[in-house]
Order: sequence, then C-alpha cells, then structure tokens
Amino acid sequence: MRKLVLWAAGSSYDFHVSLATLVYEFRKDVLTAILIGGALWLFDRAYDAAGRAEAPSEERPASAPASLWLRDGASRVRIVPADILWVASAGNYVEYAMADGRQHLVRGTLSAVETELACFALVRIHRGRLVNMARVTALSVLPSGEFGLTFDTGQSVQGSRRYRGAVAHLERMPAAR
Repeated sequence: MRKLVLWAAGSSYDFHVSLATLVYEFRKDVLTAILIGGALWLFDRAYDAAGRAEAPSEERPASAPASLWLRDGASRVRIVPADILWVASAGNYVEYAMADGRQHLVRGTLSAVETELACFALVRIHRGRLVNMARVTALSVLPSGEFGLTFDTGQSVQGSRRYRGAVAHLERMPAAR
C-alpha cells in the first residue's frame, strides 16, 4: 500500500522485493488498518451511547404532568402549571407569576422554560415574556402593533408586535353578542 501511495504522489519507495519483506510490510499495513478501524469503531460506539443517553430527555411524555417543581432559592416549590399567569426573564433568572399573586424567582433561561412549558399552552409574546393563553380573557391591540393581554385575575401584560402571531387566533375569534 505504501509503495502504491508514494508512486501516486510522484515518489518512490523500494523495499527490495522478497517474501520476508512482503510479509513484514503487509503485517505493518494490516496492523495500521486494524488500529485505525478499531479507533473509528470505538468513537462511533461512544457517539451512539451518548445519543441513547440523551434520547429519553428529548422525548415528550404522553401526558403533561399535573405539577412542576421549581427551585426557589434554597427550597423547592411545587406549582400547578395551570396557575401560571406569565413567566418573565430577569437577567440570569426566570420569574414565575402565579394566579394567587405569588412570584417565584428561579435561576435559568426563558428559552429553556419555554421548551419545558410548551405543552401547557404558554407562548412567547415578548422577547422576555411567556404567557399562559388559557388564562387570557381579553386582548387589546394598540395602534403601534403592540398588544395587551388581560388575565382572569385582572392583571395585564403587554406584548410585542414582533410576537403578535402568537395571539392571532384570539383576534380571529368572533365577538360574543
């Protein structure tokens, strides 16, 4: 193999053809091929094992959990996702506003929370805010394209025109008479 590669590169390699030399060169080439193939097999096996280890975390549960645990400082708080009004970004933290007026500050990113809470109808309405659409009772659209949402508790938040598509289905609903 070495002689062929060097000949293709425009060089030469002379190992004085004899049976002992051919066996010696063949043994080196086969050993090298086995070592390279073995290393690639080990890397591939490790890659597959890592993929299988991550697979369960990527799968969604068949049904949404009835409650979530939030780490609020040194303690853990159990919440019902239906009680969440909105979730807002606060630097390196995420603030959960609950229907009963409680607020929880949890270290994390809004993107991670958005992925985690997507099955509970929480949608992004602003660069730094998610809302629970199941708790929204009113929508008001401003001339600038921004909009306001009012919750069943009377609280309201403002959304960005960039995320107006998230509430477009509310705009298309017929008005009650």
